[in-house]
Amino acid sequence: LSLKLPQLLRVHQVPRVFWEDGIMSGYRRPTSSALDCVLSSFQMTNETVNIWTHFLPTWFPELESPGLSKVLRTAAFAYPFLFDNLPLFYRLGLCWDRTHSCGQEALSSSHGYHLLCAMLTGFLFASHLPERLAPGRFDYIGHSHQLFHICAVLGTHFQLEAVLADMGSRRAWLATQEPPLGLQGTVATLGLAVAGNLLIIAAFTASLLRVPGMCPLLQGGPADGGSQAKEQ
Repeated sequence: LSLKLPQLLRVHQVPRVFWEDGIMSGYRRPTSSALDCVLSSFQMTNETVNIWTHFLPTWFPELESPGLSKVLRTAAFAYPFLFDNLPLFYRLGLCWDRTHSCGQEALSSSHGYHLLCAMLTGFLFASHLPERLAPGRFDYIGHSHQLFHICAVLGTHFQLEAVLADMGSRRAWLATQEPPLGLQGTVATLGLAVAGNLLIIAAFTASLLRVPGMCPLLQGGPADGGSQAKEQ
């Protein structure tokens, strides 16, 4: 109960690499301790909604290479979207000229909602709206990063609904094409997915423990970030 919440900074008090278009306040200190990071999850900052809607560490790649970080984050959404929707795009291609049988499942409403949410997610991520139109007004609630997280979550929900609808309508056909996966195959697939995620977490954790004091972007703290901002 005696712990104090971390002090929040304005945009000119942090290094330029951490600036977000149109977000003027609510920044956390780049050199925050582990305790400060945990406490800030329960404090209203410009990242609080993002943390709770997408609880994954993404700040280390930003420190190493901001441009590469944005490419990787974009690819993290684009790749699974394209991979997961290739079967749908193929089926829609077959249905386009109606030369093949085209069931209602190929054009279900869940697929449409998923595609709409995916397009909104990409648009919000690239446009930085609405904070670009009114800098400072959406620092804590309503900026594009929060909205694109919400659209991504909704898109995932509609995607799962579409997959369940497809499985239900095509179960008999699928059963004739491939043998059932079974318990062992399911456990093995789940184990590979968990192992892959643990390897990713271990790699990033090792990097965070090894180089936080060596990163040039964090040298000097907020004061240097402010002086750099004034020079620019």
